[in-house]
Amino acid sequence: MQVIRLPDGRLRVPHSVLADTGADEPGRGRIIADAYVEIGPDDPDYDRLLDQSLTEDELAERRRRWRDEDAELLRRFEEWKTDRSED
Repeated sequence: MQVIRLPDGRLRVPHSVLADTGADEPGRGRIIADAYVEIGPDDPDYDRLLDQSLTEDELAERRRRWRDEDAELLRRFEEWKTDRSED
């Protein structure tokens, strides 16, 4: 999860939550959830987090590049597997 810089200057920051849902009941236990909270310039961590933040457009571009690079890596791996099975 990334720190996202919103157009209004606020930051959307990852925040993990751990909840106990009644572990003594069958099928129940702990839940870990990842969510975002928004902070503004008045937050003590704002300046530190601003340096590592990305806009939503930058994040979308990064994801697109990862997908493209993953596709090339998968293609090369499949070629490698085929070559190995022919030996």
